[in-house]
Amino acid sequence: MPDYRERLWATPWMFIVTGLLIPASILVLAPISLPAGIITGVVLYLGVAGLLLLASPVVEVSGGELRAAKASIPLEFTGEAVGFAGTEASAERGRRLDVRAFLMIRGWVSDVVRVEIVDPKDPTPYWLISSRKPNELAAAINGSRRPESSAGNA
Repeated sequence: MPDYRERLWATPWMFIVTGLLIPASILVLAPISLPAGIITGVVLYLGVAGLLLLASPVVEVSGGELRAAKASIPLEFTGEAVGFAGTEASAERGRRLDVRAFLMIRGWVSDVVRVEIVDPKDPTPYWLISSRKPNELAAAINGSRRPESSAGNA
C-alpha cells in the first residue's frame, strides 16, 4: 500500500471549456450538415475529455521510491521535500526555477513540492512536482525515508 498517492485530474472548468468544441463544430459544419456538426462536436469533446483523463499523471510514494508520472527515483537519493502554495509556488515555478530541475508540473494544479536530489551522479538539483496536497506529499517523502535511516543507526 502506498504511503501517498495522488492523481492530478484536470479541473472541472477544463471539461466545461472543452465543451465549447460542440457548438464550434456545429457552427462550422451547420451550412453543410447540422447532424454532421453535432456528431463531430460530440466526438471531438469525448476525445479531448478522454485524453485529459488518460493524461492525468500519478504522483506516488511507495516501496522506497518516489514516482511522478513516468519518472521514478529511490528515496535514498532524495533530500528534504518542501511544499509550496500560493505566491511561493508561483516563485518556485518561475523566478526561482533552476533550468536543470526535473519538472512534473501541470497548469491546472498551482501548488508544488520541491524535492532535493542528493545523488552525486545526478546533475538534476531537484524535482518540482505539482500537488494539490503539497504538505502531505512532502511529509510522505520525508517520512518514508526516515524509518530506514533510523533503523540502521539503532
